[in-house]
Amino acid sequence: MPRAVYVLAFGVFAMVTSEFVVAGLMPQMAHGLHATIAQIGYLITAFAAAMAFGGPFLTVALLKVPQKRALAILFAVFLAGNVLAATASTYAVMLAARLVTGVASQAFFGVALSLCAQLTRPEVRGRAVSVALNGLMLGTLLGLPLATYIGDRLGWRAAFWVVSALAVLAAVATLAGVPNIPGTSGSGQLRAEFRVFRSARLWLTLSTSTLVIGATFAAFSYLNPILTGISGFTTGTVPLLLVAYGAATVVGNMVVGRLADRHTLTVLLAGLALNSLFLLGFALFAQLSAAAVLCMLGIGLVGVTMNPAMAVRVQRRANAGALVTSVHTSFITLGIIVATSVGGVAIDAYGLRAPLWLGLVLAVAGIATLVPDLLERGKRAAAVSGEREPDPVGARV
Repeated sequence: MPRAVYVLAFGVFAMVTSEFVVAGLMPQMAHGLHATIAQIGYLITAFAAAMAFGGPFLTVALLKVPQKRALAILFAVFLAGNVLAATASTYAVMLAARLVTGVASQAFFGVALSLCAQLTRPEVRGRAVSVALNGLMLGTLLGLPLATYIGDRLGWRAAFWVVSALAVLAAVATLAGVPNIPGTSGSGQLRAEFRVFRSARLWLTLSTSTLVIGATFAAFSYLNPILTGISGFTTGTVPLLLVAYGAATVVGNMVVGRLADRHTLTVLLAGLALNSLFLLGFALFAQLSAAAVLCMLGIGLVGVTMNPAMAVRVQRRANAGALVTSVHTSFITLGIIVATSVGGVAIDAYGLRAPLWLGLVLAVAGIATLVPDLLERGKRAAAVSGEREPDPVGARV
């Protein structure tokens, strides 16, 4: 695996720590910004909305820029957004900061994951994406609990300063360790990037990713209030539980990364089915601390860890270009938008268990989007079996 893939993973780690930090500091930020828990949840929604709707435009603007320089520009924008968040005095300023960092993060994911595909052979792209996305899992395992711990001890603003420092380190590592691959050249190549979006099956494939991540984030975004408000854990215990959740995502990502290239569809089907069971169990037994932890770890194991398989599936349906990868990331973050926005409304209307039921609905819908591919695979298998089956008459002759 090229060294640059690991360097890109460090960049993803910084981006994801910033994305998730709000989820780990909801009560503290609500108090500091004079807002409700639901309003702080909408900051996650705003970050995801900026990723989904703003990121592709920034990616298109940077398509012709050499990719190392594009990454440097994105780090600069990201750093500016985090500094603004660390110094925000009002909810409106914090909202603006989350929009800026969201746009930069999404464009970074698009360029970085496209680079992973360009730097590796097609048969190991799933593993390369898995390595890069270890930054996402480590952001959950280490970055989020660390930011939560720092925010709990030193104030939530300190957590954003830590993320800013991580961004600087990641930018320096990227400039030193990533090759300078040229950007898109010529209008013909640019038109080819857009042409793939004419496929209806591609849009269905992208929707699967929306539902996979939406199902997971419906639970993850509100873990802190659910674990403290229903399961009975103290605020000081939550960072430790988030470390355990993050460890589950690291393990799941390693397994999926190994299987994604050869068993893409099977991995996605199994992941969604298991996630449905864990979400159901969490919704029913959240008041039991042991059951809540078990289901939370299960969601970590089979939720966001589906990313390598989702990436391989989209690349096979379209291509591994920066624009396709960026749009795919937009559909992933659209799942976060649905989960956090609808989840926040559902909490206000039905209580803290409501996001878990929402996640279950999204997971089942995700399974439904796999049906056309499953039927197509079944037809191909039947056709191959028919071709291989010997002719009984011929055999007797």
